[in-house]
Amino acid sequence: QEEVINKVLIALISRGHVLLEGMPGLAKTLLISSLAKTLDCSFKRIQFTPDLLPADIIGTKIYNEKTKKFYTEKGPIFHNFILADEINRAPPKVQSALLEGMQEKQVTIQGDTFELPKPFFVMATQNPVEQEGTYPLPEAQLDRFAFKILVDYPKKEEEKEILRRYTSNEKCEANKVISIEKLIEIQKIVREVYIDETIQEYIVDIIDATRHPEDYLDGIKELIEYGASPRATIWLTLGAKAHAIIHGRDYIKPIDVKNIAKEVLMHRIILSYEAEAEEIKPQDIIERIINHITPP
Repeated sequence: QEEVINKVLIALISRGHVLLEGMPGLAKTLLISSLAKTLDCSFKRIQFTPDLLPADIIGTKIYNEKTKKFYTEKGPIFHNFILADEINRAPPKVQSALLEGMQEKQVTIQGDTFELPKPFFVMATQNPVEQEGTYPLPEAQLDRFAFKILVDYPKKEEEKEILRRYTSNEKCEANKVISIEKLIEIQKIVREVYIDETIQEYIVDIIDATRHPEDYLDGIKELIEYGASPRATIWLTLGAKAHAIIHGRDYIKPIDVKNIAKEVLMHRIILSYEAEAEEIKPQDIIERIINHITPP
């Protein structure tokens, strides 16, 4: 899953959050727990279920009989890396408990505000097939995720490696690679990557094409109900900067924008009834837009 790992790393160093969509058993939990170990970060997995409450995520105030005072019991959200497993299994009230933390890097517990640790990274997962007993994420919450990444089945050679590792006594452990301080420093450097004005125009054209497709190419206006929000512009830029850093550059090329456009836009384009009837996917439309708009 090299491509998935690269995209998750890009999201991490650009300070974004990730929504992973894939079938069960594709090592989504292993991915984020291993990543946390390489960075010496604290990690917590939250299994979203229909009976979960917001307090189970952010925490609550508890009365102490001895001191006759309330004290704050912090929830699992107070960790560096959070895995929100099967996020669409919980009701909207619980899903939204993550929103303030994801957006503001802080949470409010009964009137008291607490800052979350740095870095703070949320990776949520959802199963694309099983829809019974689920609550689809509203568009406003989907927009908070920098990237949506599709996790596919491993290749045959990769599957043989999985078979070898997990049916023997061999132990595969992730080792610490860099410190938390170094990661925070990298996150700051990402924002300093140079972006030329022509690249800025290129990014804005791509986003605008999702809102006013008739101005750019024929045949997709009736397929898009709503285009991408300004958050898409921000994350397409930050993601491209992080992509450039990972490839050893301090400036953005058009290829950096192209390589992450699908992950940034896939969950931000709302398709029309006609598109759904024709079984057209958002990534098909994004591909047509990217192929049509001439890069600088």
